[in-house]
Amino acid sequence: MKHIQQLKQSRRGHTLLELLIAMMLGLVVIGGAVSLYRSQRQAFAQAADEASMSDAGMTALTLIGQQVHMAGFVSADTPPRGASEQTGAWAATPSLFGCSGARPVGAGGVPNCEPLASGSDGIAVRYVGDAVSTWPTASGQATDCLGQGVGASGAAELIVNRYYARLSASTGEPELYCEGNGRSGVGQPLVEGIERLRIRYWLRGATTSVDANRVAADQWSRVVAVDLCVLTRGAPTRPRVRYVDCDGATVLAADRRARRAFARRIALRNNEAVPL
Repeated sequence: MKHIQQLKQSRRGHTLLELLIAMMLGLVVIGGAVSLYRSQRQAFAQAADEASMSDAGMTALTLIGQQVHMAGFVSADTPPRGASEQTGAWAATPSLFGCSGARPVGAGGVPNCEPLASGSDGIAVRYVGDAVSTWPTASGQATDCLGQGVGASGAAELIVNRYYARLSASTGEPELYCEGNGRSGVGQPLVEGIERLRIRYWLRGATTSVDANRVAADQWSRVVAVDLCVLTRGAPTRPRVRYVDCDGATVLAADRRARRAFARRIALRNNEAVPL
């Protein structure tokens, strides 16, 4: 009889209090696991966003920097086709031209500035391209920044590339654009995530750099270096954060997007007193 009572007691179920305690402990464990997962996921997203901004910023600096280095280049053994083009509008236009808060526009050798809603600066670079200084097309044409053929096959041609940043009409994301003279008036995006370009210019003999709107028309041929800053914008995956912009000011982002500024100084190798 005693054995039967002990057997019944051993088969007794859990009390309500025990079940509640077990449930609470289980919820604590699950909550900790979810919290750890969310924090790790957020850290991964932030790291990926930082890497994306860094990649975009360095790519933009490299692309524009290479072009600025080419400003004013003329190959010694392949003079530009049509010597008459070195007079008139072409001769009146320098190898480098910039705009403050605007993009360079204008056909031929008459550059102008068109304001941008993004507030980005713009820059136009001119040089003589051939099958060596540019990546030629299959037919041997010199190419602009978009790989579009310019001029006749096998000839040295004047290349004009214009860079600026603005929002994409299709995605709403900021992008670095280039417009080449292979198809003037049509800009194409090159790098996503570029919100703004900030460009300042060093004139020969100057002690400080200046904005494009402080450079007189006859001073562009005296530019010897360019301070280029690229502001990148990340994804809206974090609380409001502060960042340092291209002017060195600390800004609180109102749209919950991180931003990073990348800068470099680029020396002009070919800009002479006589414009291209």
